[in-house]
Amino acid sequence: MMPRLAVGALTLLAALFTSIVAQATELLMFDDPGCVWCRRWNAEIAPSYPKTREGQQAPLRRVPIRDQARAGVALARPINITPTFVLVEDGQEVGRIDGYAGKDFFYPMLAQLLRRILPPNQRLGPSLQRSASCTAVACGPDHARTPLRGKVDVPASGACI
Repeated sequence: MMPRLAVGALTLLAALFTSIVAQATELLMFDDPGCVWCRRWNAEIAPSYPKTREGQQAPLRRVPIRDQARAGVALARPINITPTFVLVEDGQEVGRIDGYAGKDFFYPMLAQLLRRILPPNQRLGPSLQRSASCTAVACGPDHARTPLRGKVDVPASGACI
């Protein structure tokens, strides 16, 4: 009886951990079955997306546009067009791509959004802001730190700007 209970508890903990990790960062695709641009994205991007670096960092979850209220995330504003891709970290919208302009534009736009997310080892906790106005330093072409004058928006990733 006890080993069976222990196995059940471990299974439950593993499922809970998996769901927490899965919610950390994800890309939501709000779509509609009648959307021509959604079908185009499905043909051009969907088959390879899970295999890409972006797909590994932000797994895709599809949400029908009619179900946006039940998506379980805090959206910055309602979704009005399909497809709309919303990058989510810890249940909060980080940014979005409204529409689909083709495969040549999708990945660069997504890469720009992904730069806003800190790696887990650089997160400081819930008080960390996505951007802050401050006097900062930036990386030049050779990644030498160069002081900037005035106020700048520092990307959350801390990456070179």
